This record gives sequence, structure tokens and C-alpha cells, in this order.
Amino acid sequence: MPPIPPSVKAYFAGKRVLITGGVGFIGSNLAAQLVTLGANVLLVDSLIPKYGGNLHNIAPIRDQVRLNIADVRDEHGLRFLVQDQDVIFNLAGQVSHTDSMIDPYADLEINARSQLSLLEACRYNNPAANIVFASTRQIYGRPQSLPVDETHPLQPVDVNGINKTAGEMYHIVYHDVYGLKTVSLRLTNTYGPRMRVKDARQTFLGWWLRQMIEGQPLQIFGDGRQIRDFNYVDDVGTALLLAACTDEANGRIYNLGAPQPVSLVDLAELLIDIYGRGSYEIIPFPPDRKRIDIGDYHGDYGKIRRELGWEPHISLRDGLTRTLAYYDENLAHYT
Repeated sequence: MPPIPPSVKAYFAGKRVLITGGVGFIGSNLAAQLVTLGANVLLVDSLIPKYGGNLHNIAPIRDQVRLNIADVRDEHGLRFLVQDQDVIFNLAGQVSHTDSMIDPYADLEINARSQLSLLEACRYNNPAANIVFASTRQIYGRPQSLPVDETHPLQPVDVNGINKTAGEMYHIVYHDVYGLKTVSLRLTNTYGPRMRVKDARQTFLGWWLRQMIEGQPLQIFGDGRQIRDFNYVDDVGTALLLAACTDEANGRIYNLGAPQPVSLVDLAELLIDIYGRGSYEIIPFPPDRKRIDIGDYHGDYGKIRRELGWEPHISLRDGLTRTLAYYDENLAHYT
């Protein structure tokens, strides 16, 4: 686990913390970090299979957290759940770009309207809570220049990006107008134990990990020279913790990112080197994915480094090694 500053440890000891999407990939890993810090953790998750919630994710901490099975689209339930919480990590969302094009109305409900409902619930029932929203680099669309910083124009290429933009803007407006303590982190490609590997709907890397373990060739769309940046999930958790307990972060937007982007071919070769076997094949983009592909991307995370002191600590090789080891042992729980 990356080092957690003493001030963060002191802040979260005894705090009441709500995580929406708490049984999903990032939420469950964050919950494990919070348990070690002595927080009182309430997880809220719909456990709808296609959205990533998996009870195995919280098996090691099941007796140390509370779980409420609820859907963030239930605005009446949200009014009750947010009460008395010191910190709310708003991680629930529909993250599949292709799914957003197939069912745009569900994406709208989860990524836009539900975010507004949560903020309204806090406005009337818990205006003092610190709220951290998980946004995405997808809202930038196709980069005009690299690396991408927070001043880059927002030009989403799919319905998911549009609705995530709206969700983020609601959080900032509710800070500016109503004084809610909100902050948004624009996440890039997060990976690690407990990520979805059942299919490629949410992340290509999760699908690659499954293909690797099952002895299938990794499928790379396009020419394989597209570049991406990756953050290990515990590094992302530390960024979320820092954002929640730093007053100066309120009303701000921050990119996450990694010091060294990597091409998809180089990523595949690194996985093969770590695992000691495997292969990959270059195949044409499926038409539905080509239409919404953003090309090259890597983010400038200088702002969060300067203002909150965050930077990633887990190298890509170390993170992939840990992740492959996890799925070697636990794959049956995720397929």
C-alpha cells in the first residue's frame, strides 16, 4: 500500500464515511484502506451484476464495514443514507462507454440525474459533508495536445463522457452556489485487484488479464501504438483520501496520471514478461469501439501534486505483478 501521510491517518480515525459503489472495484479497495485508518465505513451498492459490484471484493473486511444494498437512482433512499456522514466518496457510476451508446437513458440516470439527487440529498440533509466525486479523463475526448491538463477543452466522444461531464459540473456548481464541500478527481486507467475481468465492457486491461491467465492471446485493437497512462488502485485510493481531508481542495478539479505513459503493444509485452508466457495479436477496431476511440492519451497530474502532494508510488510492473497474482488465485470469483 502506498504511504499515507500522518495527517490523513489522523483525519479519518473515527470518521463516518459513506462510499457509493462501495462493493465495486475502486470502492472496495478504498474501503480496505479506510478500515486500516479506523474509519466507520458504510458501503452502498446496488449489486447489479453488469455494474461491477461483487461481494467477494469485500470478503476480507466484511465484518468491519456496514453494507446497504441500494441504488443511487433511489433519491428517497439517498436522503436517509447521507445523514450524519462526515465524508462521502461518490464512486457509483456506469463506466462502460459502449454500454452508454447502447442504453443512453440508463447512463443518463446513473451518471447525471443520480449525481444531482445525491447533491440535493446532501444540500438538505448533510451540507457539512466532504464529497469526493470520481470523474474520468474520458470527458476530454480526443486530446488536442499531450499531456492533457485540467484546462484542456471538454469534448466527450460518447454519451458516457457527456453524462460524466454533467455529473462533475453539478458537484462544482453545488460548491460554488450552495457551499457544499465537493472536489472532483478525473481518473485515468485505474487497475489492480478486484477490477472487472468478466468481459471487456468496462476495461480492456481487465479483459487482457483474464485472457492472459486463461492462455488466450491478448487482442490489441488498431495498430497497438496508442498510448495510455495507468494508476494502481491503491494510489488512486490515496488521492481520494487526500482530496477528502484537504479543505483547499474544495471546489477544485484534479487530474490523476502516471509519470510514464505506455503504448498498448509495450503494455502487452510487459504483461507477457511478468507472467512468463502469453502472446498478443493485432486486430482491427470493432466499428462500435472505433467510433468512440480517443486515440492517444496521458494526463498532466502536476496540479494535484503541487496542491495535495499526491503522486503515484506503485510502478506499472509492480502493480501488474500484484494484480496477476490476485487473479491467479481468485479468478473463479470474477468470471
